Amino acid sequence: MQYAATVHRDYHEEDGLVQEFLSFILGDEEYAIDILTVQEIRGYDPVTAIANAPAFIKGVINLRGTIVPIVDLRIKFGVGKVEYTAFTVVIILNIGARVMGIVVDSVSDVVSLAADAIHPTSDFSSQIGAGFLKGLGTVGERMLILLDIERMMHSRDMALVDSDDAE
Repeated sequence: MQYAATVHRDYHEEDGLVQEFLSFILGDEEYAIDILTVQEIRGYDPVTAIANAPAFIKGVINLRGTIVPIVDLRIKFGVGKVEYTAFTVVIILNIGARVMGIVVDSVSDVVSLAADAIHPTSDFSSQIGAGFLKGLGTVGERMLILLDIERMMHSRDMALVDSDDAE
């Protein structure tokens, strides 16, 4: 199963800059990432395991000739029960010159957030790490945890980039 993701650029409203995010579910929480990092959304297919990789790196897939590492964010963040269902999807990302995938429980929608709807995170420690959070977004009653997916995927603990390239 494959879904098409429409990519939109940041745009201005009367109030100021508006950013678009792809929202998704992990466990009981709703997260979001910058839509500009998303290449496509696919159904979850079995992966080829890599020996000695961290548990959250499920393995790799061959995506039209490109070998793509797949990270299960549920395992990385320690949230939710790790089950692969018909709703489980892989979000394929373009991060710099790398193509990577993240496994999530399900994708919600594309959300537009004005600057005043994005709130800074308190200086708190979490499984995610405060350095990987862009903020908290509010859409009506919904609260979205906004991830800095580029910074996260390039961090040393993800083991996806050479140590010279990591922050």
